[in-house]
Amino acid sequence: MSFNETPIKDLVIFEPRIFQDERGYFFESYNLNTFKLAGLEYNFVQDNQSFSTYGTLRGLHLQRGEHAQAKLVRVTQGSVLDVAVDLREDSPTYLKHFSVELSAENGKQLMIPRGFAHGFVVLSESATFQYKVDNFYNQASEDGIAYNDSKLNIDWKVSETDIKLSAKDLKLGSLDDFCSRS
Repeated sequence: MSFNETPIKDLVIFEPRIFQDERGYFFESYNLNTFKLAGLEYNFVQDNQSFSTYGTLRGLHLQRGEHAQAKLVRVTQGSVLDVAVDLREDSPTYLKHFSVELSAENGKQLMIPRGFAHGFVVLSESATFQYKVDNFYNQASEDGIAYNDSKLNIDWKVSETDIKLSAKDLKLGSLDDFCSRS
């Protein structure tokens, strides 16, 4: 198992060791002791899963305040472009984003600490996305930023005409609107 740092402090890519043979494969997708040894101590309280088709973009979402969530995200079928935006005001990478392709094939996972907005877009025909969170969802603490905010300038790797959003995500405001609420 390896933990690889990203250009954004505390945002870590986890690559499990995959054992393959003629029958298939096996890997540990999470091991509390391994994560603790890497200095990643989270008390995950809930697992979530979504299934989406090509071009579906879910994000950029977060929970504010005492309901903030750290997430360990992965893909078990298909592939996505996963994006995390650093919203920690005291961070040297404040308002910077990082993206990585997560797929069932590459087995990579992204550990996203509290203080980040998160989203993903499906790159394959469909994808199953799973994630662990360290705090329960609270509707009153839900917030987000429009995926296409010009200040973030995220390349989602999918044509604008192919992007599919939920009604809720269509209503997300700009980064400036978000920052003015902080």
